[in-house]
Amino acid sequence: MEDVSDPPFRAVCKENGADLMYTEFISSEGLIRDAAKSVQKLDIFEYERPIGIQIFGNEIESMREAAAIAEAAGPDILDINYGCPVNKVACKGAGAGILLDIDKMVAMTAEIVNAVKIPVTVKTRLGWSQDTIRIVEVAERLQDVGIQAISIHARTRQQMYKGEADWSYLNLVKANPRLHIPVFGNGDIDSPEKALEYRQKYHVDGMMIGRASIGYPWIFDEIKHYFKTGEKLPAPELAERIDVTRKHLDFSVKWKGEKQGILEMRRHYTNYFRGMPNFKPFRTRMVTADTYEEVSAILEEVQEVFTDYQFS
Repeated sequence: MEDVSDPPFRAVCKENGADLMYTEFISSEGLIRDAAKSVQKLDIFEYERPIGIQIFGNEIESMREAAAIAEAAGPDILDINYGCPVNKVACKGAGAGILLDIDKMVAMTAEIVNAVKIPVTVKTRLGWSQDTIRIVEVAERLQDVGIQAISIHARTRQQMYKGEADWSYLNLVKANPRLHIPVFGNGDIDSPEKALEYRQKYHVDGMMIGRASIGYPWIFDEIKHYFKTGEKLPAPELAERIDVTRKHLDFSVKWKGEKQGILEMRRHYTNYFRGMPNFKPFRTRMVTADTYEEVSAILEEVQEVFTDYQFS
């Protein structure tokens, strides 16, 4: 979720039912060097609470220092990313790369827990590869050095985001009689029906939703409503989609400046208007527009052209 789960994105997710959110993951080395991009990611706002700051890195001492810097920014939780699978992170021994050295993973976690006073959580994957899955052991050992919860993306690093997430391993983690911390599942939750099915089948304490919320922050309220009533909320209509898109865009430009704010909004447009027929020309214009005025004018045009369209 790098360059996605920033304050503008989190704002629209919070308004639409997200209970707990985390920042984009932040490089420990970047924080120590006071790199501008890393420091900016520490920005959190009171309305976001509870909010966690997530850090990653491959050096224990650097992670200890970064944890202290992150804690000073005032989050409710500090999260350690042991799950990112991308080459530039994992192949340097950070993110999911540390799954190749479980002893170091445990030692690093213990140092971070001891370095801060706020709760520490972990986000990880099942293992590096199918034949190196030790997630039951990993969860227990991390609990024993002091983490307060664990979130597990039910894929290996080698899978990246391909194939189907295998939540059966989360059942094994939950079945461990020595484990008492909350276990949160992640991977492939993209509808209220699947969320309820997986909660009942795999007995997790909660779920993390990432990709399914990009351009569709309504998924959080939809899932909670379905859990409570067994009924699906109607899909948001065009006016609401445009309104949320504008809120997201306005905050993005305000927080990052016009050029960067508009650039990073481009990944969201497709999902905000997913399913609309003959929308491709408008999407193309939106992702190539360079100014706030251009994007705003296109949104007004979308409202006029598709005013009678009904989402199913």
